[in-house]
Amino acid sequence: MKFVLNAAYAPVGQLSDLARACEAAGFEAMAVSDHLIHPEKLRSRYPYTANGEPRWQPFTDWPDPWVAIGAMSAVTERLRFITSVYVLPLRNPVQVAKTVATAAALSRGRVVLGVGVGWMREEFEALEQPFESRGRRADEALEVLQRLWDPDGYAEHHGEFFDLPSLEMRPAPPEPVPVWVGGVSPRALRRAATRADGWISEVHSSAELAGHLERLRAMRADSSRAGQPFSVLGAATDAFTRDGYRRLADLGVTHVQTLPWTLYGLRGESLEERREGIARFGEDVIARFD
Repeated sequence: MKFVLNAAYAPVGQLSDLARACEAAGFEAMAVSDHLIHPEKLRSRYPYTANGEPRWQPFTDWPDPWVAIGAMSAVTERLRFITSVYVLPLRNPVQVAKTVATAAALSRGRVVLGVGVGWMREEFEALEQPFESRGRRADEALEVLQRLWDPDGYAEHHGEFFDLPSLEMRPAPPEPVPVWVGGVSPRALRRAATRADGWISEVHSSAELAGHLERLRAMRADSSRAGQPFSVLGAATDAFTRDGYRRLADLGVTHVQTLPWTLYGLRGESLEERREGIARFGEDVIARFD
């Protein structure tokens, strides 16, 4: 089991300090999230709460994930960084390929591209991107990324949404960039199982995770990627001790997201509280986990 700090909602000025604290405590990675805007009048329903309201308040910091990753990778040596998740169909995949490859090169391969198709229609409207076709565009964009990241020779692509003549793009990632897919809809699970290197969960109970993982394994086994390694970044509402994390590992979770200060009754309102929670979790859980 590898441990990942969920950096969502953290003030942007704390990110580099939190990255250093995570590396010192033995965390595998930090996960950074992605939103462009927060409308004053939000029409879109958030799909992961019962009332459809987001878990955050307006004026929460949502830094650009790749700028943040560049800054944090510059002050760390080992820590990895995961986008959880980057809204892929909001962007042109050529620009995404360039951004991710540059981050991978500068960090010496310490990035994982976690992607989703998005839920907030207003973000798509702000960038003048069609909302309804976002799933198909994401599928095709994943193909474009792999072609552009190929370090050997020229690449081209002719598809429904993107048409690229023969070209090359440098820098190439120093090693293949793992691509993980987030989401719990049947299409998202199939996208993860058949097109990606891993899956990113929402916050679930252990029983819910077990059900999703069973479906993922069945789809993976029936795909062209059967037998290839598959990572799972999970978050569980009922696993927050070493024994709980071992149960998740037995289910097939390879990485777990956590907000460690909450486990010690700390609100995480200050950088000092966040650092304290990270250090204590490193001593109590990571150092003793086998």
